[in-house]
Amino acid sequence: MPKFLSEHFTLEEMVFSQSAARLGIDNTPPEPVLHNLRRLCRALEMVRQEMGELPVIVSSGYRSPALNVAVGGAEHSKHMQGLAVDFTVPRYGSTLQVARTLAGCGLQYDQLIHEYGRWVHLALAPEGVAVKGEKLSIFAGTGYLDGLRAAPPTA
Repeated sequence: MPKFLSEHFTLEEMVFSQSAARLGIDNTPPEPVLHNLRRLCRALEMVRQEMGELPVIVSSGYRSPALNVAVGGAEHSKHMQGLAVDFTVPRYGSTLQVARTLAGCGLQYDQLIHEYGRWVHLALAPEGVAVKGEKLSIFAGTGYLDGLRAAPPTA
């Protein structure tokens, strides 16, 4: 029986990782992280509502520190705290359309990143910390760029 963290999102989908399974890495979140994952799933419910109740496909939620190293994640990735998620909403439109819609809907986020034109990264601030509301894009070879962009700048 799946353990739901919110109406539409389960613990299983927030911790599933093909890399963890392949490498034999335990990706079980500790209790404090579960609290953050519940907050994150509430934010995903808002995403789903903004997308007209279309399914939100989570590609990466929680990452244990060992998994984060194995996949080359950022040293201080919020995925390790249960405060970040990567996702798509294929039936809504492109990842850029999704990100731009979310940027204008009033959702409180720390970071909203259009990553490589392939997924949206949503990060929350820890409880009690002011949100930054950063809107960024990243493409191969660019590093992070301000704003939600369709393509990297040309020379």
